[in-house]
Amino acid sequence: MTLEELAGEQQAMGRMETPGSALEEVLSKALTQRSVTVGVYEAAKLLNVDPDNVVLCLLAADEEDDRDVALQIHFTLIQAFCCENDINILRVSNPGRLAELLLLGASGGAEQPADLHCVLVTNPHASQWKDPALSQLICFCQENRYKDQWVPVINLPER
Repeated sequence: MTLEELAGEQQAMGRMETPGSALEEVLSKALTQRSVTVGVYEAAKLLNVDPDNVVLCLLAADEEDDRDVALQIHFTLIQAFCCENDINILRVSNPGRLAELLLLGASGGAEQPADLHCVLVTNPHASQWKDPALSQLICFCQENRYKDQWVPVINLPER
């Protein structure tokens, strides 16, 4: 799909939801398709092996995490790799809500993974590219890159 086709689809469907709502929809679909990788180390392994299959990278941190120098170094390296490989990146400002979405969808909230700071969404099938929510997030990332904001920050809506 070219940028022009993607922009045409975006104009045809209009602005149907906020980026946070679109992200929720993308994550719920990705969880059902088992195309989510959670954790900085696991994400780095996947990016090393199969970067062409990754369509979205989420970096989640709150104010406390912003003071963690090691985590910020990991984020910088992941961001650089994603930019180099044309992977869309979003920064999620409320990691607690992201954790709720991932944990409730993945395991019913029973067990919490150790690291939710980095989440990758992969593209298991070509048909996922036709997902309107994913298309909206990709357009959101592209619009922000045009404004020189390479890692836009979004809020997930609270429930």
